[in-house]
Amino acid sequence: MKCAERAQDAPMPLSYRPSGRRGMTVTEKILAMHDVSRKGWVQSGDVMQVDIDWVLASELSWMGMARQYDAVGRPGIFRSDRFWLAGDHRVEPELYDHTAVRALMKNSERARDEFKMENFQGFNYTIMHTEFFRSRVMPGMLCIGADSHTCSAGAASALAIGMGGADVCIPLITGQTWLTVPGTVRIKIVGKPPQCIGGKDTILHILGKFKRNTIAANRVVEFTGPGLVHLSCDARFAIANMCTEFGAVSGLFEPDQQTLDFISRRPTRKYREGAVFFKADEDAQYAETFEIDLSDVKSSVALYPSPDNVVPVHETVGLELDGTFIGACTTAEEDLIIGAMVLQVGLRRGLVPVPKGRRVVVPGSRPIRHKLAELGLLDAYRDAGFKVGVPGCSMCVGQGMDQAASGEVWLSSQNRNFKNRMGPGSIANLASAATVAASSFSMKIIDPHSFLEDIDMEKLRGYLGYIPFEIAPDGQTQSQLQYSEPYSQSSNKEETQVVQEAVSLPHSGLQSVKTEAIKGRVLRLGDFVDTDAIIPSKFLATGKDMKQLGTHCMEFFMPEFREQVQSGQNIVVAGRGFGCGSSREQAVTALQGTGVQCVIAQSFAFIYARNQPNLGLPGIIIQNEKFFQLAQSGEEVVVDMNKEVVYCGGERFLFKLSGIEKNLIQAGGLAEAFTKFGKHVYDALCKPLTAPTNKDQMTDMESLEF
Repeated sequence: MKCAERAQDAPMPLSYRPSGRRGMTVTEKILAMHDVSRKGWVQSGDVMQVDIDWVLASELSWMGMARQYDAVGRPGIFRSDRFWLAGDHRVEPELYDHTAVRALMKNSERARDEFKMENFQGFNYTIMHTEFFRSRVMPGMLCIGADSHTCSAGAASALAIGMGGADVCIPLITGQTWLTVPGTVRIKIVGKPPQCIGGKDTILHILGKFKRNTIAANRVVEFTGPGLVHLSCDARFAIANMCTEFGAVSGLFEPDQQTLDFISRRPTRKYREGAVFFKADEDAQYAETFEIDLSDVKSSVALYPSPDNVVPVHETVGLELDGTFIGACTTAEEDLIIGAMVLQVGLRRGLVPVPKGRRVVVPGSRPIRHKLAELGLLDAYRDAGFKVGVPGCSMCVGQGMDQAASGEVWLSSQNRNFKNRMGPGSIANLASAATVAASSFSMKIIDPHSFLEDIDMEKLRGYLGYIPFEIAPDGQTQSQLQYSEPYSQSSNKEETQVVQEAVSLPHSGLQSVKTEAIKGRVLRLGDFVDTDAIIPSKFLATGKDMKQLGTHCMEFFMPEFREQVQSGQNIVVAGRGFGCGSSREQAVTALQGTGVQCVIAQSFAFIYARNQPNLGLPGIIIQNEKFFQLAQSGEEVVVDMNKEVVYCGGERFLFKLSGIEKNLIQAGGLAEAFTKFGKHVYDALCKPLTAPTNKDQMTDMESLEF
């Protein structure tokens, strides 16, 4: 059955919890509703096929997706009304005639015309996530996007997951993907924040307290609790957006009356009706539960080079700056308005911007920019010395007109401050738009507290329609929501038969055959090597193939890397969180282009971990400390993929690959699997491997010489 037909025939959610069904989190309920088998429940660790509601891409990620789409025969996409394509990463009016940028634009325009897309507004209309959150996504949806900040849509109580381009291209065709049901961490929000302390300072507080790639690593973070009434949907957007910096698969907020009010204000009927609201069961099983008191949240700064290197702003007062940037997808309309009002306070006090440095503001979308202009707030930015840019990623990706120069120190409201993020050699520190605005006058970090206290709250209410942090002054709100439960096939035998027919596989399954042992020497790396370090963003648009990307692998982070790999150190051994940061699958391709044969780490970032098997690069997790003591640079290593054993220093270490990873590696990657199985590819990949019939196919590792 085609995906559109399945969507039309999808059963309605239930108004009650079926008797005997296990308790589930919001995440699990959304996945259960999208489960192809429609059994009605899931639990952490299940491997499942799911139908998806939306696919998201930028013009930059679509470039790689389009190559794969062409390679598999241009078979059409699952729904032309459910592909959200934004021109935001590299395109800017000043660069429209640049050869590489023009190629990106033509590629996107071809998609618009070929797919008869309903959701492509052109270039520099919106940052990929901004208007999707504001005008499209609805609670209960399952969305995937070729960008790590796809999780931003969790502010509207959807499960939105960032993936690599290959991992998104095939679902764009089939309307399905596979997922291992992640564990869920609950963060209960209590208390009330200080005046105009919003989502950005809240997520910085969370990152500073728990650190990245710890409690959230490879889990979904669900935000619940009585304090949610004090967080606007814009504040929630900033928090959900930076859950990827937290190391999470995604982050989402349990829906409440604010969620309903937010989507109900949309002008287009089909984007405000039909939402499904799920609430976690009281007996839902969370991996862990933590509490955040909003009254503890203060203005903070994440110091270079990590978004979790968070300190109170007063500890950074006086830090000299070369530039200030307000923008990027994490900076919502609410933040831009408060930032402008902080500048107005400063101008009324007679502050004059010092001539030193640069000031840049980039609204997240054209509708937000128009509103700021109508309110006179763009004039406030200009009067305070800011250059006002068109909507786009701008300095946050450091590959357009606006970049920080080598050695320059910036304070930015963006979401990442990794090395070279704002430009080669740049030094970025993160803060709220209010802190950035207040600091822009003197080009020194200052505490924005007194500025925030002087903001006219009634004027702010007029701008936003609410006062941030006082959305429900008494801490209570009477919800009009009607919560639902996932459909269960046990109540409908006829539907069960339809699903069984839908997923029947007309091809033979994958067969396990001999895989050659991987031999090499260790090239040792540390913790949290991010994708920006593996392949800098400036080379993404020009790197057309594996070889070209490989020539720039680790160029700024470790220039000697390529030479070491080519000398035989072709087994990368890393620490925790390898591949964190951007979703760019070119990080895997660049490693392959240098000659890397395998990556072994204590843990991988979620998106990167999926990208490896999708592109045919073995990725192995080993947590035995002895292995890392033995696996020093230059040490010989042998990897037996069949027996799931690594040999190093005369010792053997076991690892485990999931069935889907084995199938992908066996198939040679996702594109190759699609070539064989077509739109039934996930039916094939989610089936167990057929065991080899010839015992001689198994590699006898004990006979190998070291």
